[in-house]
Amino acid sequence: MDEITNKRTVAEIGDYFDGEVERFSDLTRGQASIKDARLMMNLLAETAAVLTPDARNLLDIGCGAGNQTLNLLRVFPAADCTLLDISPAMLARARERVSAAARGRVIPVEGDLRDAPLPAGKFDLIVAAAVLHHLRDDADRTSAFTRIHSLLKEGGVLLVSDLIRHDNAKIEALFKVRQEKFLREALGDAEAERIMRSIEESDTPCSVEYQFALLRRIGFREVGLLHKNLVFCAYYAKK
Repeated sequence: MDEITNKRTVAEIGDYFDGEVERFSDLTRGQASIKDARLMMNLLAETAAVLTPDARNLLDIGCGAGNQTLNLLRVFPAADCTLLDISPAMLARARERVSAAARGRVIPVEGDLRDAPLPAGKFDLIVAAAVLHHLRDDADRTSAFTRIHSLLKEGGVLLVSDLIRHDNAKIEALFKVRQEKFLREALGDAEAERIMRSIEESDTPCSVEYQFALLRRIGFREVGLLHKNLVFCAYYAKK
């Protein structure tokens, strides 16, 4: 399912998010475009609590302003937290916010998952929230998911919440209409159109079914859907 696209580059995406720090530091504003955002955050934390109750090393891929790490620290307050982001402004804000809440070490890493200096086999938990839809094609996704697998300890868990698409074109069209309706009602026409334009410029989501098949092929021994509503979902994968 390779896609030929004319999307923002990694550097351009980083520049975009440099200007979005304040919005994404506020859960009410930053996740207002994601239906059931708070529910999915809670499900990720609760899933981590039952699957990896002794987790000590967390990695947040595309950490943004640190919301997902702060959410996991409610369950694992003494964990060491590695924060990864391509936006230096986002990373600085995440480090500030997480450091104020964490009892363990906070390790900021500026860079891209594709080549950032991260230790293999170290992490009990990896969270990737609203970031994997920036992967561009089959080769890019395979490489990224393979790297995530290598970063996890045996028995470690990947937690994902993300924008998705549907493989059936008619279903995809139906859910895009429903998502647009939700955005316009929740945020107003101007903000809805800004978000939809940003998605067109930056994002290449893929289906849950595609991701599950890829995760299993790479070597994850268990994958499970936690929640799906419109064009967003949450799931886990266990190494």
